[in-house]
Amino acid sequence: MIFYLIFKMQQSIEQKLAKYFELTSKALKKVKISKSLDPQVEKSAEDILDLSQRYYNDARYFEKKNDLLNAYGAVVYAHAFLDIGAKLGFFDVGNDNEFFMVD
Repeated sequence: MIFYLIFKMQQSIEQKLAKYFELTSKALKKVKISKSLDPQVEKSAEDILDLSQRYYNDARYFEKKNDLLNAYGAVVYAHAFLDIGAKLGFFDVGNDNEFFMVD
């Protein structure tokens, strides 16, 4: 029974991880830094986008090491940074609420 539960948990994490990798990969390709930002805010936007990309890369690294729990945590952080940047208006994502929390 315990092995079945462990198997189901692993399967669930793998499914969620695949979903977040796909979602975040597409969002990273789409996101652009807003053009109307003052230089200091633009630097902050660049930093947030950089953090998102780094967390995404870390997630892929953890996935390759079969460390799925840390991979999941990192990819969720990566996407959270994208949502934060979009919500604050740092990123130009249009009204895309498929990949970003903008409404």
